[in-house]
Amino acid sequence: MKVLKVSSTTRPNSIAGAIAGIIREEGKVQIQTIGAAALNQTIKGIAIARGYIAPTGKEIVCIPFFKDIEVNGETKTAIVLTVETRPME
Repeated sequence: MKVLKVSSTTRPNSIAGAIAGIIREEGKVQIQTIGAAALNQTIKGIAIARGYIAPTGKEIVCIPFFKDIEVNGETKTAIVLTVETRPME
């Protein structure tokens, strides 16, 4: 599964395009964020991506979890969102 790394400066439209493209190809994607600002950009991107995916009859679903990762020799806790689709009801 592909992993997107999102920072606080990543544009939501870029995130949305990447999410939609990967979901169309592979069915799901993981998005890794560290910090509130990065998570905020990610959620905006997911909301925009929903608009790209909805016309295909699918709904976006997010499954969040915590993951300890190493950044520059330091352990940080990231929030990782697994984004996948399900049929619309």
